[in-house]
Amino acid sequence: MRRARLRGSTIVVVPLLGVAVVVGADGLAETAEHARPPAPTIDFSKPEAGEAMPGGEATSRKSVDNRNAFSHPSANMGFDKELDFKVGNAIFRKLWVSAPASTKSSDGLGPLFNARSCQRCHLKDGRGHPPKANWPDDDAVSMFLRLSIPPQSDEDARKLAERRAKVIAEPTYGGQLQDLSIQGHTAEGRMQITYEEVPVALGDGAVVRLRRPTYQVTNLGFGALHPEVMLSPRAAPQMIGLGLLEAVPEAQIAALADPDDGDGDGISGLTNRVWSVARDRVMLGRFGWKAGAPSVLEQSAGAFAGDIGIASWLVPKPAGDCTSGQAFCIKAPNGNAGDGVGFEVSPKLLSLVVFYSRNLAVPRRRGHDLSEILRGKQLFYESGCARCHNPKFTTGELEGQPHLANQLIWPYSDLLLHDMGEGLADHRPEGVASGREWRTAPLWGIGLTSVVSGHTFFLHDGRARNVQEAILWHGGEARAARDAFATMARGDRERLIAFVNSL
Repeated sequence: MRRARLRGSTIVVVPLLGVAVVVGADGLAETAEHARPPAPTIDFSKPEAGEAMPGGEATSRKSVDNRNAFSHPSANMGFDKELDFKVGNAIFRKLWVSAPASTKSSDGLGPLFNARSCQRCHLKDGRGHPPKANWPDDDAVSMFLRLSIPPQSDEDARKLAERRAKVIAEPTYGGQLQDLSIQGHTAEGRMQITYEEVPVALGDGAVVRLRRPTYQVTNLGFGALHPEVMLSPRAAPQMIGLGLLEAVPEAQIAALADPDDGDGDGISGLTNRVWSVARDRVMLGRFGWKAGAPSVLEQSAGAFAGDIGIASWLVPKPAGDCTSGQAFCIKAPNGNAGDGVGFEVSPKLLSLVVFYSRNLAVPRRRGHDLSEILRGKQLFYESGCARCHNPKFTTGELEGQPHLANQLIWPYSDLLLHDMGEGLADHRPEGVASGREWRTAPLWGIGLTSVVSGHTFFLHDGRARNVQEAILWHGGEARAARDAFATMARGDRERLIAFVNSL
């Protein structure tokens, strides 16, 4: 048996079987054919095989022309799992109440929170958006601020170096600003957004006016923020295709990484390595705006704790987002009937939400075979967009989800971190992600945002009001692709945007 390294994976050649197996850093076996993603096409004269089904056989069978386009189950999911999906959906939509309450398995809200249910942020399983106005004229129910500070001690630095922590939370307010609280308690504060207009000239003389946001916190409930506090806004992302992304073999993602820009194309791509509480080790980060979560399970448990104030076996109370400066948060009644376990969402209910989240199907493509869309696709590739928005992967095995295995999928993301330039920088590191780096957002389903969510606000903070504005905000490693788009003739820009909206 021979071994070789492949960017975080080990290739094990087994002579008796005559095959090579890639053992990823997550411990899952991957066949050698899964060691690299499928190569991008060079033929734009016709659609590629399978392109109409971005989620492979798991692609939704249902209509994509209504608000439920993101809410259908994986089409190849077994009938015996439909009940799990429906119950998971019910828990995802459930409004939690404060403890104690007579409603079993529904209390424990807060006492500090951002929303009363998962659905309140991911409405119809779609994207969140910035508020139309600052509080009290509007709320920010699908968007909040992350909070952290630089390491203050050797112990802080050690936790970061060992990946035991991605950030050092603000000492009084924790890891995110909760702008709501249960009755009788004080909320942490309110997010305030100010926009500055930024005119951008395109190659044909057209001028696009972007909006640059500035964030601050008002109505602080527990005194001043730490003087070195770093703020970073987060709009809720869409929920489709998460299980398929989790099933992508680590070796395929690592094969796209080029942290030292060895090929000299100006694009690096970096994997975020984060601590997995569930597996008690460092794993590849895949989810979140900076790839800070290694699995749908841990992303879900973190959202339950931070967004709703609901404890689980992964994030038990009082370890959620309560701090020593918020004694009432630690001492408040919980939803576990005083048994001391600290679970307000049971392992069973959490697993059902995770199953639901993993199996929200990707919609079918629309117009993928039209000549104008194919020309837009060619422009997307030739301008360099596809270098980060990697078109396709082949999924491997995911425990308990056999129907998601061996699917050719088209997320248009490499799931890597990239320096996006000063314009999009939040100056707040997370794990190995710097204050200028963001995970490449998957593009599948983006053209249905207006149908599902009723808006077209994009990027991590919703500053972009449409696809064109989102592209024009790209900088850093994406600057060349952005400039190629900006200098196109108007018709070609519209074709490229039409292609993106067909995804």
